[in-house]
Amino acid sequence: MEFKLHFLGAAQNVTGSSYMIEANGKRLLVDCGMYQERKFRDRNWAPFPVDPATVDAVVITHAHLDHCGLLPKFVREGYKGKIYGTAPTMEIAEIVALDSAHIQEEDAKYKQRRHQDEGRESPHSYIPLYDTEDAHAAISLFTNVSYKQPVEVLDGITVTWNDAGHILGSSMLQVVVKSGDEERTIIFSGDVGRKNKPIICDPTFFDHADYVITESTYGDRVHTPVEDINDELEDIINDTFERKGNIIIPSFAIERTHELLYALNELLLENRIPHLMVFVDSPMAVNVTDVFKKHPEYFDEDMTKMVKEGHSPFRFPTLKLSRSVADSKAINHIHGTCIIIAGSGMCTGGRVKHHLVHNIGRSESTVLFVGYQAEGTLGRAIVSGADTVRIQGKPHRVNAAIKQIHGFSGHADKRELFEWLTSLKTSPRKVFVTHGEVNAAKEYVKYIQQQTDYEVEMPAFEDVVILD
Repeated sequence: MEFKLHFLGAAQNVTGSSYMIEANGKRLLVDCGMYQERKFRDRNWAPFPVDPATVDAVVITHAHLDHCGLLPKFVREGYKGKIYGTAPTMEIAEIVALDSAHIQEEDAKYKQRRHQDEGRESPHSYIPLYDTEDAHAAISLFTNVSYKQPVEVLDGITVTWNDAGHILGSSMLQVVVKSGDEERTIIFSGDVGRKNKPIICDPTFFDHADYVITESTYGDRVHTPVEDINDELEDIINDTFERKGNIIIPSFAIERTHELLYALNELLLENRIPHLMVFVDSPMAVNVTDVFKKHPEYFDEDMTKMVKEGHSPFRFPTLKLSRSVADSKAINHIHGTCIIIAGSGMCTGGRVKHHLVHNIGRSESTVLFVGYQAEGTLGRAIVSGADTVRIQGKPHRVNAAIKQIHGFSGHADKRELFEWLTSLKTSPRKVFVTHGEVNAAKEYVKYIQQQTDYEVEMPAFEDVVILD
């Protein structure tokens, strides 16, 4: 048998996840993610490498923007089939799509006003990438599936969703392509989570795959052990409290915010940190919290026990959930130390920019990063040690303490990725390393080649590989 695999995104870069299988005269799209690195953002505006109208089905690994953020544009430009994912994925993807559409609309208006005031023009600035109507059109195609239940999404193509341990409802996709008496199994890793993370279950390990498409976000490093996270967080909070500053935490609204709340709840229950006000200043994070509450069947044993004992990390006494703009602005009038968790996680938009403006110049405050900062983002500039950064069109001196905890990462590190990959009982025909910056992906490719007899490739954007 012979079929094609198209690499339409996240090839030699981290965001924009998208792949297409072409088999049996059908086309299956795996993920439809938005690019977040500055140097790749024009790809969001460019026509898709394939005509959306020619795609027969779409399957989604999880609801992060870089895996599902272009679905409204994909539908607007001609896709009419179903979009499959687990129930939490589809519910969170709905929140993400509507939030992203709103941001696109507001950013277009804001940039138009600012550029008119400055007497300049910028490509794409005045037209949103997609709008709320486009988001609703995509949402209307969402179709729920369950873990471990094979679904024949197209003739001869069956997909099974397996827990990825990354965010609530996240999945590794086991795709079986059949042609006559032959079949091939392809595993799409999605984003591989870590063992022993709070709230959700560990990632799934597989016995067999003919082909593996694996992420490599942290293919060049080893994380802090999960067990050390609370110690690091405790030290940072207590140190900032002594300086009488605020702790600003740019955080992804999905999962990372909730893992933070879990850790803070534990520290508060053990009286290891002052009982400070904790603000979650992200309407999307607040809405996603409701999805978490709705789906306790996806929790791990520790989280289930915590909730049953009345210690839910989503309800502790000093936690305040900020939905409105007025609530958000009021936070900066509070005297004394507080913890502000706000989106976006890479500081590319959202309310965190507002809090950075008020705190990044204060030596008393701390900006704490708990997630990956892609190349070309504001978060990457700050964490890399920039003396001055541009926020909301104006330069700001960086005087605040800049800290980073890698242990919160929802992505497996090099060793964890390798453990997952080599759980296969037989060698795959080929491994494709994607979803990583070039240096990280190259190092992971080298690591696999040194340790195994696997044939490994690092495909480039728009590469097409013929599989047999």
